[in-house]
Amino acid sequence: MRIRSLTVLMTLLAGTCSFAQAQQAKPMPIEVFPFELEDKSAGAGIIPPDEHDRRYLSESEQVAKDMLSKSGRFTVIDAPKRDDQVAPHGLRNCGGCEGKIAREHGASLALLGVVTRVNRTEHTMFIRILDAETGKPVSQGFTNLRMGANHAWPRSAKWLMTNRILP
Repeated sequence: MRIRSLTVLMTLLAGTCSFAQAQQAKPMPIEVFPFELEDKSAGAGIIPPDEHDRRYLSESEQVAKDMLSKSGRFTVIDAPKRDDQVAPHGLRNCGGCEGKIAREHGASLALLGVVTRVNRTEHTMFIRILDAETGKPVSQGFTNLRMGANHAWPRSAKWLMTNRILP
């Protein structure tokens, strides 16, 4: 009888702990902004971003969104089309304004990704998550130099999310 009571008590405690953990692990709303291209290559002033660049930036953004959602820790809020007057030179240059924008859209966190094209076959990528309330970084990662033209950008996003942002 005593062993049975102990077993019932342990089961109830385990259930209570699991329930408390489930409530504590409520996914946080995060706004994922469109990934930006910072072209530092020699051709930057001559060759504008093309449909391939836009496609791979979008795919990189989608990789980040998918991985955030699949982690179970985040609810992804899509950023509405923004007015370029908010950040005419990109969110990467607005001093963390993405946190304020995300807060206005009901998100607790803001994610910004930036691909820096070094040349046509090398790039770096930076991903930062800011607390929308304080504007302080919660998580960030940088790829260092990566080989591969624009078609490799989504792989860089996956590597960053796996190894720096979501561990």
